[in-house]
Amino acid sequence: MSGPKPSLVWFRRDFRLTDNPALRAAADRGGPVVPVFVWSPGEDGDWPIGAASKVYLHHALLALAEALEKAGSPLVIRVGDSAAGELARVARAVGAESICYNRLYEPQMIAQSAAVKEALRDEGVEVKGFDGNILMPPWELKTGAGTPYSVYTPYWKSMRKAACIPEPLPAVGKLGKSSKSPASKTVEDLDLLPSIPWDESILAYWKPYIGEKNAWSQFERYLSGDAAEYSDLRNLPARDATSHMSPALHWGEVSPRQLFHAIEEKKKGTTSDSIRKSYETYQSEIAWRDFSAYVMFHFPHTSTDPLKPEFDAFPWNEVTEENFGRWRRGQTGYPIVDAAMRQLWAIGWMHNRCRMIVASFLCKDLRLHWIEGAKWFYDTLVDADLCSNNMGWQWSAGCGADAQPFFRIFNPIGQGEKFDPDGAYIKQWCPELSNVPPKFIHKPWEMNRGELELCGVLLGRDYPEPMVDHKTERQKALDGYEKVKEAKR
Repeated sequence: MSGPKPSLVWFRRDFRLTDNPALRAAADRGGPVVPVFVWSPGEDGDWPIGAASKVYLHHALLALAEALEKAGSPLVIRVGDSAAGELARVARAVGAESICYNRLYEPQMIAQSAAVKEALRDEGVEVKGFDGNILMPPWELKTGAGTPYSVYTPYWKSMRKAACIPEPLPAVGKLGKSSKSPASKTVEDLDLLPSIPWDESILAYWKPYIGEKNAWSQFERYLSGDAAEYSDLRNLPARDATSHMSPALHWGEVSPRQLFHAIEEKKKGTTSDSIRKSYETYQSEIAWRDFSAYVMFHFPHTSTDPLKPEFDAFPWNEVTEENFGRWRRGQTGYPIVDAAMRQLWAIGWMHNRCRMIVASFLCKDLRLHWIEGAKWFYDTLVDADLCSNNMGWQWSAGCGADAQPFFRIFNPIGQGEKFDPDGAYIKQWCPELSNVPPKFIHKPWEMNRGELELCGVLLGRDYPEPMVDHKTERQKALDGYEKVKEAKR
């Protein structure tokens, strides 16, 4: 008597064997498990995967393939115009009668999942979706009026009140291997790496984090150290004291449930109010990531358009190489902005406080459309998550899920003085300013020419003069918001 037929597990951004509901369901069903990754970039719609993300994906796939090989069932890699078509072919090749996958919530990923369901069911294959990439499914939390939340704080309070975030699932053990071996590409066949090795600094920074085992090891190290001071340290870019889990979360090398419950256990073991506050703040940031997916699920237009449509009335400036190009290259003349943009280019990542600073500068000092910044981040971040990225940009622009968007215009000088007071972060990424004293590091133009030359800096030659006057541009942004208010009336 023959046993259960093979099950496919469709991997997309869930590159782990622990707390992977789709993989666990296939393993528990019995019979062979066939893990499949499909490279079908044509299905990415308006948001093709960025260059930095491709670098991370290449190495993350290698780590996943190695882990699955050790578990007994090698990863099948396919390339095609559609995931549905390739999965159907693999299902036929191995005689599968079930496919399991973890849901994603971007509009194009929902469409891709729907196409897979239709194609596989036409083949007589059972298709099962699971929620393995977020804390809670986006349809579970609603306002008292039964509508989706559009502001984070009540959403987070509702999630905490619900107190039903599932415990992480244990790792799968040995997987049954199919007796049939479908054709498979290699990771190298996907051609994800650049032909010119601009990615060396990205890989050097992130290599210790890539792969499920490495990512979890790094998180445990963080838990035993800076996590206890997260509330105080998280806004200080020079300290580099955040967990750096955003790429691992995006690619699913760890799950949000794993991080949330690991922090919960640490909370139980402390009597310190300040440490408990830090742990709860970290948990709220994990939930913010959930909220980003929640908003895009309920308001899919936010993938390209503002949550609040009246913001179409904002008078954005025309994008030019002079304004957008200088921001992109870290040549604005505002040191905290330039340091952050150079960090992004060098390692494919930027400190979260600095993400808010540079976004405010682009949208409010330069008054360039938030979508331009979102696209640049999406191409240059190794953790380029569409939901989180667009949520952050719309929050900074004032057109997203936020209760008070109009007056949040960050002063790049004040932000630098507050969060990088001695200029250590600036000096790391803008070395031409290394000898400028802390009093002037955030506004070197206030030094006279002779003092600057003694520091080895000449404005306009070694470091640019400010491309705009913040005070002037702040008022213009406020004037623009008046047009938005008028459009809302």
